[in-house]
Amino acid sequence: MPEPRDHWSSRAGFVLAAAGSAVGLGNLWKFPYIAWENDGGAFVLVYLICVLVVGLPIMIAEILLGRASQVSAVGAFKKMIGKRWGFVGGLGVLTGFIMLGYYSVIAGWSIRNFVACMRWSIGGFPADTDLAAGFTAFVGDGPLQLGTTFLFMAATIFVVYRGIGRGIERLARWLMPALLAILAVLLVSAMSMEGAGRALNFLFRPNFSELQWTSVLEALGHSFFTLSLGMGAMVTYGSYMSRKESVVRSSLIVVVLDTGIALVASAIMFSVIFSTAGLAESLGKSTVGMLFITLPAQFYTWIPFGRVLAPLFYVLVGFAALTSTVSILEVVTSYFVDQRGVSRKKAALGAGGGVLAVGILCALSNGAVGALSNFTIFGESFGGKQGLLANLDHLASNWLLPVGGFLITLCAGWVLSREVSAKELADPEPPGWFHYGIWRFFIRYVAPIAVGLIIVFVLLGRDFS
Repeated sequence: MPEPRDHWSSRAGFVLAAAGSAVGLGNLWKFPYIAWENDGGAFVLVYLICVLVVGLPIMIAEILLGRASQVSAVGAFKKMIGKRWGFVGGLGVLTGFIMLGYYSVIAGWSIRNFVACMRWSIGGFPADTDLAAGFTAFVGDGPLQLGTTFLFMAATIFVVYRGIGRGIERLARWLMPALLAILAVLLVSAMSMEGAGRALNFLFRPNFSELQWTSVLEALGHSFFTLSLGMGAMVTYGSYMSRKESVVRSSLIVVVLDTGIALVASAIMFSVIFSTAGLAESLGKSTVGMLFITLPAQFYTWIPFGRVLAPLFYVLVGFAALTSTVSILEVVTSYFVDQRGVSRKKAALGAGGGVLAVGILCALSNGAVGALSNFTIFGESFGGKQGLLANLDHLASNWLLPVGGFLITLCAGWVLSREVSAKELADPEPPGWFHYGIWRFFIRYVAPIAVGLIIVFVLLGRDFS
């Protein structure tokens, strides 16, 4: 006999969980980096527009499909779109499985940096420490990589094993407020630094003379990737949503929270950059470098109360990563529960174990094992990426997510009937600012063209990973 379907206890439970899914390392890691690389202001404004006209309509569509069907990704497309469209949900499950395999490794790096910062906060920060060399040695250390990856996946499996109410929602109700509180503390500290004014000016004052077409493309790509779209996570979370809750209102709150956290994280990082002599010129050409190598030293040399804030910051990074890994594992787990009739506990353990196996291989592909570290899928056509982790990241970010997102826009905008989507978005009554016809225009025309452009530029050699 199938298990009774669990539901979020309230709109707040859904919003916090969905926001936790969207808020991940991309908010604290990638967005500040690409905003810096694209000269702030004008890029940020274009990004906000892209979130509004591309990200929000697709999020509404995904949650709509989940709530209407009350089943996870594969079943939702079969039930709402047609049996032959179940492969769209299947692509999402595959994407989640692959993404979590490498994401769990990167998430585990936050554990290493937290431990290092605790040691420095207690014993003092050695001025001659070569953080770059230390980090390179860490990612090449097989046992350490396996240990941090295992710890993060164990925590992820435990939460999903406990289900929606007792696991995912309870985690979100604790971690999301904690995450916001830690961000607020860090922001207050950052705003007391001498570079805070320049940071805010850089972030929010548009200078369109510095805006390049590549920046517009970057803004478009990140506006899609940042919201956990294209892999069925929001379809799955929407399937646990009560019909008493508004899809439109909930979607907007999630988008606002995700975007707001990315902007606050950028304000914090830019305040540090503009307050530290020579830091702007010495930033590494990678998002990893900014988060895991460059930033730790700044806490102990420039940031007020840095000894306290440094470990706290990597707790924040870990929290953000955990809420995302949980949502990705739920996509895979819910498939086995809904489509294969497997109990949640067995599905969580089985799916988690499979992901951990991929994670182990990824953990050893940064220098620990030569064959995995030199691995390439299609050589130069994959940007010359080396290592299993880098190649899987490239595959998911550049191919699986955009193709999944494109297919979702076609399903919601062109295959799902107008009567069904209009009824779902009108029940309960949507907020006054929402107009169904406008949403339908964006999901039918603007969103598929925008996501299609991402795919076209990937084919031309652009890398969004």
